[in-house]
Amino acid sequence: MIELIAQVIIGVGLAFDLFGCIGLVRLPDVYNRVQAATKCVTLGTCMILVGTFLHAVGVGDGAMGSKALLCALFVLLTSPVAAHAIARGAYRSGVRLWEGSVVDRYGEALGAIHPKGERAEPAESPRPVAASEEPKP
Repeated sequence: MIELIAQVIIGVGLAFDLFGCIGLVRLPDVYNRVQAATKCVTLGTCMILVGTFLHAVGVGDGAMGSKALLCALFVLLTSPVAAHAIARGAYRSGVRLWEGSVVDRYGEALGAIHPKGERAEPAESPRPVAASEEPKP
């Protein structure tokens, strides 16, 4: 019985990983892609690891089960932090939001949105931009 439950949980985890991978390919900008990677892939990977834990308990291999739970904990702790760092770094380096984006809360907090609603450059630049590197209109 526990083997069947483990297989179902692993199958659901694989489905979430598949949806996360499809989101990485299909979504329009880096911020939406980070969202897909963080939510779907973290949940899917953790479900696969929990299913592995249940399988290990059913077989009687406690070492493999404890390693699976430690890996799941590691993924839960590091994936959201990494996604936040990637999204913040992309925003600070000037990667623009998708044209269809409705709101930019981070830009509003930094004061990067003009009162007329026009998009401005990020408030802080990590390094000076040389004349040869300026974006073309």
